[in-house]
Amino acid sequence: MSLEERIEGLRVRIQRACEAAGREPTSIELLPVSKKQPLSLIREAATLGFTRFGENYVQEGADKAAASPNLSFVLLGPLQRNKAKPALQHFTEIQSLDRPELAERLRHLAEELDLVRPVWIQVDLWDEATKLGGCTETDLPALIDSLGGDTRLPLRGLMAIPPPEDKAAFIQMAVLREHMQQDLGQSLRLSMGMSGDLEAAIAADSDQIRIGTAFFGERSY
Repeated sequence: MSLEERIEGLRVRIQRACEAAGREPTSIELLPVSKKQPLSLIREAATLGFTRFGENYVQEGADKAAASPNLSFVLLGPLQRNKAKPALQHFTEIQSLDRPELAERLRHLAEELDLVRPVWIQVDLWDEATKLGGCTETDLPALIDSLGGDTRLPLRGLMAIPPPEDKAAFIQMAVLREHMQQDLGQSLRLSMGMSGDLEAAIAADSDQIRIGTAFFGERSY
């Protein structure tokens, strides 16, 4: 199956999921996850209208960003403090902010580098943080406080990796987003849903789905 055919298949799934949920397909951002995918395939996707791509590893994403200045790359994977500087330099957004010490490091570097980078908080409500990263609901206030309303690191939304096939987990995230919007007095986007569970994510009002295999095909490791 060609890349164009896979994308068309995804659009059909998104359309059907939106019809079932009473949503407009245009309200869903399809973010291709390009980790371990060759630049040639990423550039082919660009010819089909995609300009933003998600990457899990700082070095791999930084190399791709340097080779493709006309495209934007979003960091999805866990971020260590010692890789914070190249992450800020090469990624247009950080979606895996999950602890106060990382927020403080990013704030210091953003000031030093004189740049603005939107951030998303990666949330874990299901005790998956040890393998996937994420901030617990209990620790969210401390993490938000550590951002300090810094205009160089504007908070865009919440990112999560709910347990597969657990529809209640997606609803949990939707409820958390609503509560946080009320507490913070600002809109927050919600990023959840991957190749196998995008329908559950759309039903729970996710604004962004992150699609790897169903978009690009199997990865080359």
